[in-house]
Amino acid sequence: MLVAMILVPTVRLATPADARAIAELSREAIEHGLGWTWTRDRVLKSIHDRSTNVAVADEQGRVLGFGIMKYGDEKAHLSLLGVEAIHRKRGIGSLLLAWLEECAVVAGNDRIGLEARRDNESALAFYAQLGYRPVGSVAGYYHGLMDAVRLEKKLGTDPAP
Repeated sequence: MLVAMILVPTVRLATPADARAIAELSREAIEHGLGWTWTRDRVLKSIHDRSTNVAVADEQGRVLGFGIMKYGDEKAHLSLLGVEAIHRKRGIGSLLLAWLEECAVVAGNDRIGLEARRDNESALAFYAQLGYRPVGSVAGYYHGLMDAVRLEKKLGTDPAP
């Protein structure tokens, strides 16, 4: 009898060796159609920044998703969150975001802000499900080509059912 094994990714801090995979996933999953700004060197800079966490969802040594969050005195900012297309709808994005939110609480932040592409309905629905609410918009936020929706979550609040 064969038994199927379900693997659950591990969330861990990214290492410099992960930078290329993160940058390529950003280009494919987030920055498509906008030009590539989150290059390997920019990701490396974030990995080495003491006020930023770069987290990866790792499954048997393979990066399936990542998140980059910068912590301030009161508010954290989620710069990027991405999951490989073939691994979406497995809870990996939620796992990464919960890990980063917990870090924000430990860092003394009371809320998290982020921007999402206005045309990315699935991302907007994902964040809404996790308690992020629109607080504004920015015309031409992405290289003058695409508008952004600004979202924010107050930490310590549960998402609406």
